[in-house]
Amino acid sequence: MLKPELQAKFLQHLNNRKKKNDEGFTLIELLVVVIIIGVLAAIALPSLLNQISKARQSEAKQNVGAVNRAQQAFYLENANKFTTSISELGIGIKTQTENYIYEASSNNVSEIVTNKARTKAAKLKSYAGVVYTSTQLVNNINEPITLVTLCEAVDAFTTADANGETVGEGTANGACPSINSKQMKTIQ
Repeated sequence: MLKPELQAKFLQHLNNRKKKNDEGFTLIELLVVVIIIGVLAAIALPSLLNQISKARQSEAKQNVGAVNRAQQAFYLENANKFTTSISELGIGIKTQTENYIYEASSNNVSEIVTNKARTKAAKLKSYAGVVYTSTQLVNNINEPITLVTLCEAVDAFTTADANGETVGEGTANGACPSINSKQMKTIQ
């Protein structure tokens, strides 16, 4: 037979051990945690999807900007004429990527060219760069200069079909073209 002090300690030990085995989360506690995670996900998901679209659109802005600068250099190096061939610019930009179709067009290559990035994916905006000529008076001589306007579609395209999207031509004063009968906005 154990001494009463040892019996008390032994019972206390068994009681403590039993409490440790009973520890855990109740169903209500788990449910509250799941609801909190769901609310946070519902708030964060639209923001995350918006950031993904912005990252994809930055591809088009960068590429159209590079084509615009290459067109300016091409104009100075090739008898004051632009080109409608992106590959002729020699800057290594593909004419099609996963998200965009790139093209250049002009009604008058000695005055203006419109560099286009038409979206191939829904929820992305299309872009256009208008490179045009002007003159600047230097020492009483009119010198030709090239200027650039970067344009963005007002709305994102709703379907994943760039061939259904018509990007117009820029104007000789650098105004943005229209896209599907809506005027694009100047962003730079």
